Amino acid sequence: MIIIPAIDLKDGQCVRLLQGRKEHSTTYSDNPVEVARKWASLGARLIHIVDLDGAFTGNQKNRDTVRAIREAVDVELELGGGIRDMEGIRNWLELGINRVILGTIAVKKPEIVKEAVSEFPGRVLVGIDAKDGRVAVKGWEEVTEVDALELAKKMESFGVAGIIYTDISRDGMLTGPNIEATQRMVQAVKVPVIASGGISSLQDIIKLNQIEGLWGAITGKALYTGKLNLKEAFEAVGG
Repeated sequence: MIIIPAIDLKDGQCVRLLQGRKEHSTTYSDNPVEVARKWASLGARLIHIVDLDGAFTGNQKNRDTVRAIREAVDVELELGGGIRDMEGIRNWLELGINRVILGTIAVKKPEIVKEAVSEFPGRVLVGIDAKDGRVAVKGWEEVTEVDALELAKKMESFGVAGIIYTDISRDGMLTGPNIEATQRMVQAVKVPVIASGGISSLQDIIKLNQIEGLWGAITGKALYTGKLNLKEAFEAVGG
């Protein structure tokens, strides 16, 4: 399992939200580029970026910041947030993002996911954000009746490169990840699964690492508050 530090962007700043609520935003840095450099210097192999403005509005407002991050670090970048058409997918990949993360359109317009996978094999991930097993979309503002595991299986059949699974009731709460739900997701599909949401300590990293077949884990708020040391997290999973 690899550890993936997160950078959530809102109005060009590095922030964290509570349970994805835009009204509960805490700014941790006004220089996301320096944050990216820090995670890279500590040994991150992959950085997870979310354009929160894009997630809530469908319009990317952080393109210049993302470009600056891309130019500043020599590690892989994955990015999601408001990517809802092929033009948006192409634009981010042309900018140098290694993999895009599609969320809302996996539910609303799955044919776009299929087209993207065909055009960019190995570079399309699907983010499945769930509450009580049901998929949430549009920046988590709308909870659908779509079953998270069934959506994952459908996306796997399209050939996506992996699934990022977030339990939104845990995200930003520092209450620990939903181990049971994450384990069910890993067992449901054969593509790589990345866990997200709720990591609060090194012990949480150790618990996630015990899930056989889990490819990675994203952590954000625990790093920014100092509750988790990134180097210690790397050491706990063997690199």
